[in-house]
Amino acid sequence: MSTHAPARPSYAAVLRVPHARRAFASALTARLSYGTVSLSALLSVTRATGSYAVSGAIMALFGAATVFLMPFRAALIDRHGPRRALLPMAGLYGALLCLLAALTWRPGASPVAMGAAAALAGACAPPLGPTMRALWSELVADRGLLQRAYSLDGVAEELLYVSGPALVGALMGFAPPASGILLSALLVTGGTSVFVSSPALPGPRPPQSRQKPGGLSGLMPAVAVAVGVGLALSGVDLLAMAFVTRHSYDPGLVPWVLGALSAGSAVGGLVNGAVRWRAPARVRLSGFAVGLGLVIAVAGLAPGIWTLTAAMACAGAFIAPALTTAYLLAAETAAEGSGTQAGAWVNTGVNAGSSAGVMVTGVLIGRMPLGVCFLLAGAAAALPAVASCRRRDRRTEPAGRTHTAEPAVSTVAHR
Repeated sequence: MSTHAPARPSYAAVLRVPHARRAFASALTARLSYGTVSLSALLSVTRATGSYAVSGAIMALFGAATVFLMPFRAALIDRHGPRRALLPMAGLYGALLCLLAALTWRPGASPVAMGAAAALAGACAPPLGPTMRALWSELVADRGLLQRAYSLDGVAEELLYVSGPALVGALMGFAPPASGILLSALLVTGGTSVFVSSPALPGPRPPQSRQKPGGLSGLMPAVAVAVGVGLALSGVDLLAMAFVTRHSYDPGLVPWVLGALSAGSAVGGLVNGAVRWRAPARVRLSGFAVGLGLVIAVAGLAPGIWTLTAAMACAGAFIAPALTTAYLLAAETAAEGSGTQAGAWVNTGVNAGSSAGVMVTGVLIGRMPLGVCFLLAGAAAALPAVASCRRRDRRTEPAGRTHTAEPAVSTVAHR
């Protein structure tokens, strides 16, 4: 642990780390493209084809290629270093987004061509979040300050996904939807170009540094809890809409309910980063996930929309802490030199859970009472955490090894 870190680390101290502000600001600029591209592409493809079914299929291809291939793109960054790997990915991704924008600028393009462009673009999407979180662990030696850095990163990322659609909405006031895809291409290429030029970025690791035992097995608790959180959160989105419909409220209130969830997450993330936790990351992760599940389950008993909104704010307070801690745990358990890939697996878990949660919740809403659906969504978040704790309790620890304190992080992971 660094002896130069402040006794009570602050968020300002995170940004005072040498080279951190430049790297963080440029990474956020590039990551903003992920907050703008989905809505832009959905609107553009729908306008070009006139079919929600076709646009849904094309966006599914884009999302699947982006999410499920992320760990493999992250492995390239761990192997070759972000300077060599990120810029070609961003360049290809930006070029393919420009192709998709050209195809969707006017109606009449081939859905096959649009689907191919979207899928190829998703396959090249640079894993900027995992790379930035891995970089935080390189820049910050103090454990308390690293926790602050991860919390700041997580809250900032969540704000990008709120501001991105708003930016697209403003752009649509005077330009066609495809212009939002071009904006996304500009953000990712420009931001990545500045990011990779930062002196903070490390070079490629020597081959021998990647031989330390570890691998995916050590990441399973973090990934499993991330899947559960993704399942629960995507279910909550649909359940909030179903609640409003069944109680005959104005549909315009749904954004307020989901906004409370995001606001609670932002506050929870900042508080989590400010607290000096004594419990290990694995224990904290389980506690946050179980807390999230319990609040979601109880939210199904809400008598009205404002009670539900308050419950969603309370649930949100567990989201950012759970995800931040999942990334920290992934960082601790990752094999040396595979930090970016480890975080990418957690990110893939969240998004895979989210995709499955939408489908499952959509089926359950029409067949079960709404309160039961809330209960099942809460269980989806809590059960993987409980199972992870039980699995650890049953494991025989090797002699001389203890998990009562968190190990220092040297290489690191993330989404």
